Amino acid sequence: MVIQTGKSAVDIFKCREVVFELRPQLEQENLLVIIQEMMSEGYQFAYIEVDGKAVSFIGYRYLQYLYNGKHIYIDDLSTLPKYRGKGYADKLLQHVEEIAILKGYDVVTLDSGHQRTDAHRLYLNKGFNIVAHHFSKRIK
Repeated sequence: MVIQTGKSAVDIFKCREVVFELRPQLEQENLLVIIQEMMSEGYQFAYIEVDGKAVSFIGYRYLQYLYNGKHIYIDDLSTLPKYRGKGYADKLLQHVEEIAILKGYDVVTLDSGHQRTDAHRLYLNKGFNIVAHHFSKRIK
């Protein structure tokens, strides 16, 4: 199982199906522009490919907050339904944790929708703790 680092429009295109699995509200024709813009702001992604198709995807960025210092924030983690239970998401989480260790960071963080109980089980099994409630207010 090889983890690929996303760098190009081709890589983004390969990941489109697994990204839309997690983010179905996105418009397909805008995905490339959105991810490229996010990459210009520090977003990075990695994926696992099976038979030329990305089946699991993780997007993350480096952040620094007063309450926990420098850390990697995971924006997105998704695996296509047919490929779940094979350890792909686990490998991608390990990959990001290894990057954090190499950079000397002490923390990896993420938010997860309250309805995603299968994802929560994975995060808790991987040593993540529930440490806050995330609040959001739509203003437009």
